[in-house]
Amino acid sequence: MSPVRTARAVPTVRARGLGLGLAAWLAGIVFFLPVAWMALTSLHSEEDAATNPPSVAASLTLDGYREFFGSGGGASPWPPLVNSLVASTASTLLVLVLALPAAYALSIRRVRKWTDVLFFFLSTKMLPVVAGLLPIYLFAKDTGLLDNIWLLVILYTSMNLPIAVWMMQSFLAEVPVAVIEAAHVDGARLPTVLTRIVAPIALPGIAATALICFIFSWNELLFARVLTGVVAQTAPVFLTGFITSQGLFLAKVCAASLVISLPVLAAGFAAQDKLVQGLSLGAVK
Repeated sequence: MSPVRTARAVPTVRARGLGLGLAAWLAGIVFFLPVAWMALTSLHSEEDAATNPPSVAASLTLDGYREFFGSGGGASPWPPLVNSLVASTASTLLVLVLALPAAYALSIRRVRKWTDVLFFFLSTKMLPVVAGLLPIYLFAKDTGLLDNIWLLVILYTSMNLPIAVWMMQSFLAEVPVAVIEAAHVDGARLPTVLTRIVAPIALPGIAATALICFIFSWNELLFARVLTGVVAQTAPVFLTGFITSQGLFLAKVCAASLVISLPVLAAGFAAQDKLVQGLSLGAVK
């Protein structure tokens, strides 16, 4: 390529990069605006939040958060928040414990017809959730597991396990086989290989899988709404209680939504580097 063409190509590349950067910022602002609007509405009084069009310059108050945390005599949000944390964390840990050896068998020490096994895992997600709701409800009723947080742990584990196996299979496929063979030569057994060899190498992918499973469990509403009552009520179910026959208390709903979203946002922010590495693992050879 001649120097003239090279000189002309440099501004074109820069302009294209600048355009992509501006488009990315614009997309980020568009996605962030609803969250920012929800945070602003949560700081307004119910009268200002209910105005149409909304009053942006209205006075700010923390009444919505005070009412959410039960200062007005309402139900405390702490038990549902703890239930969601227990169900999401426990199910995510169980998913990782079960998905890691399954993904190892499907990626590194491949079993026969491993592609059929992966398709079977994927096919379990094709069943509409509502189609299995009645059988699960009858089972929980007959076994006395209604309103039990450990039933949700089992359900969330079974729901997220196929996704975790699919994700971790692609991550573990990038682990060098020579390292594993060297560990076997040194006498390492399978548990040692998984915990000390495979897991550290595939840690970004495992972190990305754990974060996605945690988010799915935290946001699940249908099973928690039908199978729980008071004892095992989760945060999303508690949030729906603010929509009553008396009307929609918009400021309090926005405050509750923001507080309930904070654990997921905090987990995503803390693991953002691992998430990016995990989702891009194997993209560049």
